Amino acid sequence: MLGLSFCPTDLSELLKDGTKESHDRAENTQFVKDFLKGRIKKELFKLATVALYFTYSALEEEMDRNKDNPVFAPLYFPLELHRKEALIKDMKYFYGEDWKEKIQCSEATQHYVDRIHHVGQHEPELLVAHAYTRYMGDLSGGQVLKKVAQRALKLPSTDEGIQFYVFENVSNAQQFKQLYRARLNALDLDKSCKERIVEEANRAFRFNMQVFDELDKIGKSLTEEAQEGGLPVHDGRGDLRKCPYYADKLGKAAPGCPYHAAVAMAKQPLVQLILAACVAVAAGAAAWYMM
Repeated sequence: MLGLSFCPTDLSELLKDGTKESHDRAENTQFVKDFLKGRIKKELFKLATVALYFTYSALEEEMDRNKDNPVFAPLYFPLELHRKEALIKDMKYFYGEDWKEKIQCSEATQHYVDRIHHVGQHEPELLVAHAYTRYMGDLSGGQVLKKVAQRALKLPSTDEGIQFYVFENVSNAQQFKQLYRARLNALDLDKSCKERIVEEANRAFRFNMQVFDELDKIGKSLTEEAQEGGLPVHDGRGDLRKCPYYADKLGKAAPGCPYHAAVAMAKQPLVQLILAACVAVAAGAAAWYMM
């Protein structure tokens, strides 16, 4: 017993144990499973990035609001963790300088955003759950997704389009996560508050899974020809002309479309072997949110 560095009341352990089932469910959503296998369409990856932009914009706005609040202040690491500026770079890469005019917040993402704002303004202690769920996942399984996306979508080796996954000011992710957990455990919270934070973390996972399911439904409507040219607006109910996620007009892929080249390359044994290796690594890293 003397060798243990934590106790059953440590918030980091309560969160890890209390969200394990949610971890497992998130890993087994169809969107995440397809992603890990390298079966991610470029337009869908762009939409996932848009969802992240709106989510982190809300999260970091509320974190800034509560940076001096003792129930959250010890977890305020803007230099090391904040993702909004990185996501803006990704938006510019995928959508161009006028990216703001080409994106909209999806229905599932809006529910997530609304909850984050409510928590930040009315129950700031629960903001801990949302920060933990997002950033610890980004520093863990998110690094696997970065490599899968870079290979599957043939993104530049200089990390354009995946700046979200690049933590320039975190030199050692494992050490930083240990620091973050230590800060979690040092928060002056009673048992009831800790239980509410765990409950909120599970709620955060549910919001993420709803976004995944939404993306999966949209992905099924994407055709190969529309991959590079964009799609009209779609509300998730079958009418592509009403999509809130697409601003580009429907277009056909030009000859020599990179997507078709990628499909052809994916059929080659060597590439299939690489993708299989990615899946194996991902399983070991326990996917998107595994700590």
